[in-house]
Amino acid sequence: MPDLDITRYDVTGQLGRHQVLDPRSLAYRRRYTGETLRPTEWAPKVPVLDQQDLLAQGIRTSQIVDGADDVDALGSCTANSATALVSILQDADTLNTAGLDVSDAVAAERWAIGLYSDATHHDQWMEQAWPSDDCGSSGLGVAKALRSRGLVDQYGHATTALELCRDLQNGPVLMGTVWYEAWFSPVGSSALLDDIPGWQDSPVAGGHEVCITALEDLALDDSGHLDPARTILRVRNSWSASWGDAGHFRMSLAVYEALRSQIDLVQPRLDAARQ
Repeated sequence: MPDLDITRYDVTGQLGRHQVLDPRSLAYRRRYTGETLRPTEWAPKVPVLDQQDLLAQGIRTSQIVDGADDVDALGSCTANSATALVSILQDADTLNTAGLDVSDAVAAERWAIGLYSDATHHDQWMEQAWPSDDCGSSGLGVAKALRSRGLVDQYGHATTALELCRDLQNGPVLMGTVWYEAWFSPVGSSALLDDIPGWQDSPVAGGHEVCITALEDLALDDSGHLDPARTILRVRNSWSASWGDAGHFRMSLAVYEALRSQIDLVQPRLDAARQ
């Protein structure tokens, strides 16, 4: 087992991400070298998912994974965000062959629950796995799960705002982040985390994984450098389409930079398709 840097959080039906940093991953980091940046957007084929209210959705986890009990929510945010991401990367025929029905949110949530189980087993640093322990997982673990299923052929990491903006030119990015209590209720139609008063002073609720789908606004300062406060990311969540802005929220790069040490960015990719 490599010397991992691990930060564990309490797992709930809304939150289930742990931060796991593998020093070997830095070999797959691509430094920003001046590539052109522009606003970009990626549209998941799958509807917004909901890792909560599973029974109300008609989802019985005991029918999805052997040995699982029926529960009403899972800390499966890593797999939910990865399901949104892979629905962008792969074509409809490949997704259908993989068993992911992108036309139905409930069917897609069932698929994400199976992926969550895989991710917990790929997080080999944990003694637990689901089932039967709703132990959470990591961005690294779910990227490995996607690769083991043959749905991506590589994954890389970004560690700076410029690297993140560069990677978003080529596809969506998984973001694991610390989650504050104040963030459960975004303000306004834009659901911009920056606008929530005093979020920095609110308690930490846990760790959460989401999928960044757009570099919505790209701003430069008077010197031509990236302006983090005015550069805006749009992010898909997995708490139903009724949450936030149709299931999404926004945040500035200034928030990312303030929390950079508690955020990990993983981009599962299909590099072979670009060759």
